[in-house]
Amino acid sequence: MQAFNTLGFDCTLEELDLEDITKNQINTIKACTSEDSGTGNCPVLERSTFNTSKCLQGIYEDLKAYRAELKNFSDQNVLTTIDEMMKALRNSSTSVLQPSSNTGSTFKDRMRLCSVLHAFRIRTVTINRMMNYLTSLESSL
Repeated sequence: MQAFNTLGFDCTLEELDLEDITKNQINTIKACTSEDSGTGNCPVLERSTFNTSKCLQGIYEDLKAYRAELKNFSDQNVLTTIDEMMKALRNSSTSVLQPSSNTGSTFKDRMRLCSVLHAFRIRTVTINRMMNYLTSLESSL
């Protein structure tokens, strides 16, 4: 939340059109839900067809995409946290920390950052829920 307070304006969801920067690639939502969601808005998670590896890969790809998007704008704590999550998902990750350069200083850049940060915050809720679901699968075996 600290990143929201350093943009120089009130960065609220009401002022934004959120952009899904992962919509054209594998991501948590595509990888962790059923291809055939059936009727209604809530995709069904069938234990027999659920692919844990694919889901974890989708989560990793989300983190990688958001890290790349935020690397020039966010403080080092955000990037370090994303790196730690990626490392936990893939022990062989060779991610190298890049220092933050904060090059996006125009108002348009800061508005985009605000949008990306809110989208990422929402995606982390989805990731957290999927990780809890995966944990519950493991504990019930």
